[in-house]
Amino acid sequence: MSIKRRDFLKTAAGSSLLLAAGTSTAWGASAQDELPPKALGILYDSNLCIGCQACMTACKRANDMPAEHSGPNSIWDNPLDLSAKTLNIIKMYTSGEEQAFVKRQCMHCLEPACAAACPVSALRKDPETGVVTYDKDACIGCRYCQIACPYNVPKFEWDDPFPQIQKCQLCDHLYDQGRYAACCEACPTGASLFGPVKDLQEEAQRRLLMEPGRYYEFPVNHIQKGSAVRHRAKAYVDHIYGAQELGGTQVMLLAGTDFQNLGLPELKATSYVRDLEGISKGLYKYMLYPVAALGGLLYVVKKRGGHDERP
Repeated sequence: MSIKRRDFLKTAAGSSLLLAAGTSTAWGASAQDELPPKALGILYDSNLCIGCQACMTACKRANDMPAEHSGPNSIWDNPLDLSAKTLNIIKMYTSGEEQAFVKRQCMHCLEPACAAACPVSALRKDPETGVVTYDKDACIGCRYCQIACPYNVPKFEWDDPFPQIQKCQLCDHLYDQGRYAACCEACPTGASLFGPVKDLQEEAQRRLLMEPGRYYEFPVNHIQKGSAVRHRAKAYVDHIYGAQELGGTQVMLLAGTDFQNLGLPELKATSYVRDLEGISKGLYKYMLYPVAALGGLLYVVKKRGGHDERP
């Protein structure tokens, strides 16, 4: 088969785009082995949560988010789940006499699939704090981040003529004011605790070793700057959710019931970003991806024949 000059140029251009896209997906992803040097996060303890929703109110105030009405009553803010107007929500699980609360928000993954899927780097993981941030000026509205997130967190503003993606950014706009995540600032019981991730991991391990029924000191608001209150320890499920899931997250949870009861997905330890990185590197190592892309484009050119030739 002979290739005309125009077909050759189209094939070369198409191959370049595919190679660029493949390279971005494979090595522009945020796969990493360790926590960022100043990683910040939240430890949420379901056993300490009383469902007061002070964290939700503080989140809306700090992020200038509107109220959301899920029923005919338009007086109260009563969202049912995360949305483009609600970045942080407390939900309740009941089964017989068992009752537990859970806080849902962005998990700030160590290897965020949303950032890996974003073709324009509108979502990025801060190299210092590890917070997954969003740049509305870079976003093109493709919503790949929504599809990629295993926790179903990023939300799209469908009812806005200039829509954005909305998700928790750990109130990083407050850090310069000496403040931190508003949900943790407002929590009266220590259920939502802010601070360096390594300190929070140690605190979570300490709580797992507590004897149920005994009283202990629990830090409140900020693990380094806050006060402490005494609570009677309850029994915990022996698992820190977020310590291992998909490579780990900077938002971690403790609970007294199975996390699947609280609506959290059961996930493997290896992140999807790392899986993709391995596959892509393998393909590029043996030049399979470029060869397959070139072959596909040549096939398309052959099928079209000379139909695009001008008379």
